[in-house]
Amino acid sequence: MNVITVENLSKRYGDALAVDNVSFHVPRGGTLGLLGGNGAGKTTTIAMLLGLLIPTSGRISILGHDMAKDRFAALARMNFSSPYVALPGRLTVRDNLVVYGHLYNVAQIHIRIQELAAELDLGALLDRPAGELSAGQKTRVALAKSLINRPDVLLLDEPTASLDPDTGDLVRSWLERYRATSGCTMLLASHNMAEVERLCSDVVMLKNGRIVDHATPAQLLERYGRDDLEQVFLDIARNRASAEADA
Repeated sequence: MNVITVENLSKRYGDALAVDNVSFHVPRGGTLGLLGGNGAGKTTTIAMLLGLLIPTSGRISILGHDMAKDRFAALARMNFSSPYVALPGRLTVRDNLVVYGHLYNVAQIHIRIQELAAELDLGALLDRPAGELSAGQKTRVALAKSLINRPDVLLLDEPTASLDPDTGDLVRSWLERYRATSGCTMLLASHNMAEVERLCSDVVMLKNGRIVDHATPAQLLERYGRDDLEQVFLDIARNRASAEADA
């Protein structure tokens, strides 16, 4: 079953198309990488998946629910992580997690917080105000918030931004284990191409709001004759592939 289905999705701001006729699907347990440069339409697409923005046209279905008609049924089983969305800075990390736990009706919330604190090394941070944390610490707390309700669908916007290589690797390993044990379906927007190769079963490449390629990481490497996705990304961003094809 496709847990996420996006059909002919567009978002227009006046004369500008931020997202232009985008379609993709993600099966249960799959992880789709949503890639593109700044302004490619990644964040706008995620905002429409979350119901924060209303599409100009097109359709989104998540967990069998039409997000235009029945999004709250799906949102209860979803969550989202981004280090760029700040949690209330005066509340402690623990208080923030309690608030979000109650929003999702999480049973035994304090036990769940202790589980996440152990898994993401947050024990020393729980009673500190969220506004006093470093960028890397805030990233780990944002990930804990996104996992508080054990979501069936997880939308991740740069989930390891600002993390040192060791902590970033631990977070990626934890996401892999969570997906394997829960069957969670994930959508990952990232500029870390090694992360995308490691975590994603499928990749959508966006440019100027449109899909310019869609394949598995291995298929993209073969198609562009490259050794890693960073080289593929640069080819697409700089129009190298089209120039070579026309030569």
